[in-house]
Amino acid sequence: MASDGGTNGGEGMTGMRRSRLALWALAGAATLSLGAVALRAQAPAAAGQAWLDPKLGAEQRADALLKAMTLEEKAGQVSQQFMFGAFENFAPVVRDQKVGSLLFVTDPAIINRLQKVAVEESRLKIPLLFGYDVIHGFRTIFPVPIGNAASWDPDGVERVQAVAAAEARAVGIHWAFSPMLDIARDPRWGRIVEGPGEDPFLAAALARAQVRGFQGPALGTPGRIIAGPKHFAGYGAAEGGRDYDGVQLSDAQLYNVILPPFAAAVAAGAGNVMSAYMDLNDIPAVGNAWLLTDVLRGQMGFQGFVVSDANGTKNQVVQNFASDEADAAVRSVAAGNDMEMAFGPAASAETLAASVRAGRLPEATLDRAVRRILLAKFRMGLFEQPFVDEAKAKAILADPAHREAAERAAERSFVLLKNDGDMLPLRAGAHKRVAVIGATANSKRDMLGPWAFQYDLPETVTLFEGVRNRLGKAATVETAPGVQLKRAVPSMFETITIPGAAKPEPRWDATRAAQEYDRAVALARSADIVILTLGEAEDMSGENASRSDLTLPGDQRKLFDAVAALGKPVVVVTMSGRPLELGPILDRAPAILHTWYGGTRGGTAIARTLFGDVNPGGKLPVTWPRTVGQVPIFYAHNTTHMPKDQGKRYWDIPSTPQFPFGYGLSYTRFTIGAPTLDRTELAPGGTVTVSTTVTNSGRRAGDEVVQLYIHQRAGRASRPVRELKGFQRVTLRPGERRTLTFTLDEASVRYWNAAVKDWVVDPGTFDLWVGDSSDATGHTSFTVGGAPRTVKGWK
Repeated sequence: MASDGGTNGGEGMTGMRRSRLALWALAGAATLSLGAVALRAQAPAAAGQAWLDPKLGAEQRADALLKAMTLEEKAGQVSQQFMFGAFENFAPVVRDQKVGSLLFVTDPAIINRLQKVAVEESRLKIPLLFGYDVIHGFRTIFPVPIGNAASWDPDGVERVQAVAAAEARAVGIHWAFSPMLDIARDPRWGRIVEGPGEDPFLAAALARAQVRGFQGPALGTPGRIIAGPKHFAGYGAAEGGRDYDGVQLSDAQLYNVILPPFAAAVAAGAGNVMSAYMDLNDIPAVGNAWLLTDVLRGQMGFQGFVVSDANGTKNQVVQNFASDEADAAVRSVAAGNDMEMAFGPAASAETLAASVRAGRLPEATLDRAVRRILLAKFRMGLFEQPFVDEAKAKAILADPAHREAAERAAERSFVLLKNDGDMLPLRAGAHKRVAVIGATANSKRDMLGPWAFQYDLPETVTLFEGVRNRLGKAATVETAPGVQLKRAVPSMFETITIPGAAKPEPRWDATRAAQEYDRAVALARSADIVILTLGEAEDMSGENASRSDLTLPGDQRKLFDAVAALGKPVVVVTMSGRPLELGPILDRAPAILHTWYGGTRGGTAIARTLFGDVNPGGKLPVTWPRTVGQVPIFYAHNTTHMPKDQGKRYWDIPSTPQFPFGYGLSYTRFTIGAPTLDRTELAPGGTVTVSTTVTNSGRRAGDEVVQLYIHQRAGRASRPVRELKGFQRVTLRPGERRTLTFTLDEASVRYWNAAVKDWVVDPGTFDLWVGDSSDATGHTSFTVGGAPRTVKGWK
């Protein structure tokens, strides 16, 4: 396998849903205040209750329990529900074992009380499995996933998810609906913010890292949780970038682009996979037996359990696939979807017992799903240790080392897009008056990004606060928003009050808007330097937050024009979960630092980067378009029949992107040498070692991400012009030189061939490049020997 990051190897909630989720969770939290439940193992197994005997293996225990269950209890285990209303109203559902899993319950006192009902008051004493959207942190919020992907640092991402897992497990959560592994090549799609970007090789490396981070070396590792890669499969290729829309993908696209990150997650031992909402080639993914059974289990060898996305099972009726909810539940379980995530007081899984009795579903098929869920509970140790230590949870959530980890992760995610004249880094003593302006300049909630719920808002650091803290008494630092961004969807924070959350500011009227705009321009006029934030509000990315264009929303362009006209030095800091059209400001902004949404310590990390305490080393995990008219745009496209005109596909604009995949500048300079090979032929079963040197030829220490790409010149299918097959992020001192090596093997050159309908290797000549982006110029070539052949797939 090629090197990735220095090692070998390569849910759903609309705004309204989020409001109800938070209301239900808070309603439960307000109902009780329970002291710490003593941590204890279950009583010894009674006669006939072998599943409570910890001396037996997980499979023996699951089989014994399955034999003791009624059809209704089995149906309960495959049901996951949102806890809504007061605890007292929901406890009977748990007591009667009509539910096997709950989500969006985060208060350890409530979790302990619910577990007490499940393991002490129910007939079979089956503990609950608690799941949650641990997307980019729990209490400590890290950069959004696309920002973590921009670090090109799998080891760092593994550390991020390990911290998130520790915090989540401390309060009683056992399972994350993460990582999101959807390849996305259309930035209009809102959930591009939640994924790894456009490239399957980079995504696969990050998938392995995140599974290791969440789960540790094995399922059931203390302080870790089950990883739940999603959405299987193809959700990120939604037509027109419109969330929830159907997807049409060829088998070649599925196998070569969409599925590799999931295969990597499965190989890393992921305990769960979440099926997707949408139709894949006209069949809802949640009811697609070919996808969930033939591919996921048969070809990839997945051994865990599959859960639907929120209401995904029920929605088969809406999608004109199932005739009613009972039919939807049968289709889902029969296809290989083991658990139903249900939004609302009832799950369609409640109909399964009747369907089995009526002969519409074999009991053995239901047993298969139940057994997979029980195995996860046994392997997580829930039968022996269902409770959490509430005092210990508080200490873990308050650990300052977690906030330090968030700061380091944010620093590694930033991408320097432009730095004319080496304007950055700024010198701390050079400016006595600093204006930090823009809609997101002093917004704590926007710094966190979407898909963050359990944060501590007061400890979140904005950009303004970060700059002010960094400069201290050396300068006067002032801020003003200047403009207000219209929120994309009704936010949960507009309908409820969450302790520690900022109340949303009312919409400005025309008078207030004019005053705020004038105030920001006045601050800029009186300042020695302006740090201007541009981008999107946090909820303009995420689920149900697709956009039809990529321009700067609101009056931000107007604010930039006014500030630029002052003739003051201006540094632009962009914050968004997707690429934006920057053409109108590129010519006039000498420096642009893209920071995604940095998380709890994002403002501190940005300030340290702007003033040179940190040298940005992030690289784009997506191709950055010039305009929305170019999308979808990605680097790994096939050559057309007129390759000389490849960059002239539009007569009115260049076809090339604004910034290529893998792009990112530094405050220093790097020189990457031409690649050399230890042999020129990759023989069947053999390897080729690629070497290159990278030198820091500048005057600052910094990070470079050296990337390796290949291209098959001829074979049994047209192949992309370039494909990433290796990368390493390295830190070098000024003048330091290092030799890097990458290993290519058959897995590096294989691909899924639509005509052969199998994985193949074609002999012939391959081009190879190394460099600092997908535009790498350091070139050589090698040949693949042997005859045309099929090779092993993911197993």
